[in-house]
Amino acid sequence: MATSRGTSGPRPNRALAYLESKKNLTGSACGILGVALTFTGTAGTYWPLVVAGLYGAGALLAPPEPLPLPDLPDPSEQLGTLREDFTKLRDYLTSSVDLPPAAGGKLTELLSLYEALLDPGWVADLLATDPDSVHTLSRAVRQDLPECLDAYHRTRWWTRLNPGTEPPERHLERQLAALFTEADTLAAALRATESRRQQTHTTYLEDRGRS
Repeated sequence: MATSRGTSGPRPNRALAYLESKKNLTGSACGILGVALTFTGTAGTYWPLVVAGLYGAGALLAPPEPLPLPDLPDPSEQLGTLREDFTKLRDYLTSSVDLPPAAGGKLTELLSLYEALLDPGWVADLLATDPDSVHTLSRAVRQDLPECLDAYHRTRWWTRLNPGTEPPERHLERQLAALFTEADTLAAALRATESRRQQTHTTYLEDRGRS
């Protein structure tokens, strides 16, 4: 009995979906036209074939059903997960990674900026409304920054075998500076968005007062 219900359960849903589909609605409209032709005597004795043919033609000519929208992740949820990943990365970097003073200072500035952007509050709420910014920050925290530090440690090992080459910390400093510029540009865009919102609200209040 359970198997019978399991195999027949989805059928009513599929049947209902087809009844509501554009193919069935268009085909039915054409079929009604065939019935009208039957009553006027135009279809003759072959009226069932005329009705069925018009229904089939209408179903074939009906526009396709729209594709369902993809289930996109919620930026707020993405930001919460990113915040957890950043916390783990920051704790690891501050406790286990030893860098030269210049690179270490740039890393500290970069981590402080990331922390400010991800800190729960109105800034993070504003960031969550921009999926592109969330993607940029996520890529920087989860990919770019770890890869920069990993490349530095691997290159430093090879530098021991080839003394006199360009110090790897120079590249690391430039990479960290580029990441800081990217994050600072993102923060500036968020500040501009908030400023526009404030200006819009000010204009609204002033217009309301004049009216």
